[in-house]
Amino acid sequence: MNKTPHDSATTHLKQPTIQWDTSLIKRYDKAGPRYTSYPTAVQFNDGFDSALYQQVMDQASLANPSQHLSPLQDLSLYVHIPFCAHVCYYCACNKVITKRREKAQPYLNRLYREIEMRAQACDSQRQVKQLHWGGGTPTFINLEQMTDLMDTLGRHFNLSASDERDFSIEIDPREVEAETLPHLKSLGFNRISLGVQDFNERVQIAINRVQPFAMTQKVLEQARKHQFRSINIDLIYGLPFQSQESFQQTLDQVIALDPDRLSIFNYAHLPERFMPQRRINAQDLPNSEEKLAMLADSIRILTAAGYQYIGMDHFAKPNDSLAIAQRNSTLHRNFQGYTTHEDCDLIALGVSSISQIGNTYFQNTSDIVEYQCGLDNHELPIQKGIILTDEDVLRRHIIQQLICHFELAIDDVNQKFAIDFFDHFSEELTALKPYEADELLYITNNKIVITGKGRLLIRNICMVFDAYTGQSLHQTRYSKVI
Repeated sequence: MNKTPHDSATTHLKQPTIQWDTSLIKRYDKAGPRYTSYPTAVQFNDGFDSALYQQVMDQASLANPSQHLSPLQDLSLYVHIPFCAHVCYYCACNKVITKRREKAQPYLNRLYREIEMRAQACDSQRQVKQLHWGGGTPTFINLEQMTDLMDTLGRHFNLSASDERDFSIEIDPREVEAETLPHLKSLGFNRISLGVQDFNERVQIAINRVQPFAMTQKVLEQARKHQFRSINIDLIYGLPFQSQESFQQTLDQVIALDPDRLSIFNYAHLPERFMPQRRINAQDLPNSEEKLAMLADSIRILTAAGYQYIGMDHFAKPNDSLAIAQRNSTLHRNFQGYTTHEDCDLIALGVSSISQIGNTYFQNTSDIVEYQCGLDNHELPIQKGIILTDEDVLRRHIIQQLICHFELAIDDVNQKFAIDFFDHFSEELTALKPYEADELLYITNNKIVITGKGRLLIRNICMVFDAYTGQSLHQTRYSKVI
């Protein structure tokens, strides 16, 4: 039963009870975007190259603070390190599997060149408030290389030293040595994300990621000892040999570790697209009923343990900055997922990485050889991108508000974009009627509000406002919404 609007905890958290309706979930469980951007990467144009990038940057006047509307607007940096020493069979990331650590240095040399070239187009006064190293396995590189990379970033960008900065790195606990965490802390990192996926040994063997509970526990304890501000754990449901019972045991073990944040992803088995997944036997995967039960248990167990359901597959403690940002309506979503830095332009560095500058997205080539050759020729390795239209910006705002805050202030949209919402989106509002009838949302004269039932199906609701995918186009490119 939902708490009343007068319940103080509900008012503070803006968090209605998540209502699980299996029949509704099955009916709406179709493929759809995760909306780390709008338009999604499927819509990026191959004709977007380094020359067009330079034109966009010139128009944005990022190099000229006297002309830029917000010259001191913060920056977010993402750095992609594609190397992994081990192949995880479930993985769909852009990666290079190798035991040869010396392969990293030639890539880093090109990455340093890209950092220099990107920085030339930015006002040096703009502070980097958010930094994330992802992959691959960022800790594949050695401590000296980590220092060199951070020093290079610091020479070319204005890295914040504020306590409010978010400098995070993805960590494979199997790659952590005694010096790793204290060294990362000395470089300025204050957040870590630990890949776990599952603690069941049979599951770990099936996905080629044997990682005992004690190993993860040791890394987490070390992170607390060195006073990392936030620790995230990644889990996946739908892996081979998982069951409702075994995943409950993993959740209990995770709660005992007491991380600040959790991400629980749905495994999408697409062996025709991702070669490592061909080593997973489809007959060993849990069926859809069992997967739904795992997700239902995750929400029930984690919220009972005090975690706030942020959205989709993310949870955070109520005092974590992610949960606070959601309550304060400042939560944002970008290519790294949910973030507290809504006002940052995102500069992404490395192979396959995607940047967002103002109303423009652009992506580097996903081919590491092309990436390195382009930089050898002093050309930015941009392969595709898109410049948003006014309509794209409008729809992006709506999708962002719904997916981050589960509510849309219609009067604010009318004022911000000089439209009549009910006239402009008359077709979409008609398409939402079944959702309203199923009590996934309700619409008033000035609001769209997502209910406890609807929060689980927020991707479906956002798709109604997606002018590109509608309800069917490119469905095969996306994972199921649940």
